Amino acid sequence: MLENLDLQLLKARDEAELDRLSQAVRGVGFLKITNTGISAARVMQVIEMYRAFFVLPEAAKSAVDMAHTGSNRGWGGGQSEQVDPKANPDYKQVFDCGYELVPDHPVHARNLSVYAPNQWPDAPKGFREDIQLYFQEASGVAMEVLRAIAHVVGQNAAAFDAAFDPPMALLRGNYYPERPAWAGARDFGIAAHTDYGCLTLLATDGVPGLEVKRADGTWDAVTTQPGEYVINFGEMLEFWTAGQVKATEHRVVGSADERLSVPLFFNPSFDTNVAPPGSGEVITAGAHLTRRYDETYVHLQNQNA
Repeated sequence: MLENLDLQLLKARDEAELDRLSQAVRGVGFLKITNTGISAARVMQVIEMYRAFFVLPEAAKSAVDMAHTGSNRGWGGGQSEQVDPKANPDYKQVFDCGYELVPDHPVHARNLSVYAPNQWPDAPKGFREDIQLYFQEASGVAMEVLRAIAHVVGQNAAAFDAAFDPPMALLRGNYYPERPAWAGARDFGIAAHTDYGCLTLLATDGVPGLEVKRADGTWDAVTTQPGEYVINFGEMLEFWTAGQVKATEHRVVGSADERLSVPLFFNPSFDTNVAPPGSGEVITAGAHLTRRYDETYVHLQNQNA
């Protein structure tokens, strides 16, 4: 059972709510959050926009296929990712877009794949504008949660703020079709993994599918109600907080029901050192994320072989 927290209480630094947050980040590493300022209707509007893209003919989606690039921007068809090398590539489809830098931003000159330009489809109408707006809305929620986490791990509430300029954030639409008849024990919608970055803010269409690994090795199903987000934490934040915040394995096996979800992977800027404070180590956020992407996306695996 995940803690279900109220973002407005966290912003007000309500002691009882902060205590529940502290238990969640140090325990299971997953929680749910409500009262974010983003309505359930708005979330479903975004999910339906992604659905309208995923039902397009394959030829239309292929026009923005990330496999034609050296980055992870655009559509990824089934089996385009392999998050667990012991499993087969995931059978889900994705659409990935990153934080859009202003044209004259100095990061452009560095030609970093994690800030690659986005690819946008011609249809559905309004897709780019709606998804970009939601990117901003969801990023605001993620930053507020990080400020509360900074507080519960003993830092100033604004301790993380400067590290997210510009963020390496990635917004994704996930489409999990019905579990294929051919799928075996090594086939998943997405296989067991920990997230690579800092904080993940997940919206779903309400269809069950996400499972979280418990300390005893068993798997718990996560369900959500309209207006609830699921939040979990990635490897960077576990490093950055010296293990106070836990990155937990999770997966989607799949079922007879199709499912859509929209995670925002909210990550700090490329040059941020996410090593434990005072450790003397250097773990550059951008180098870590680039390595993990290169290991995961099948077209990047092939390009780097």
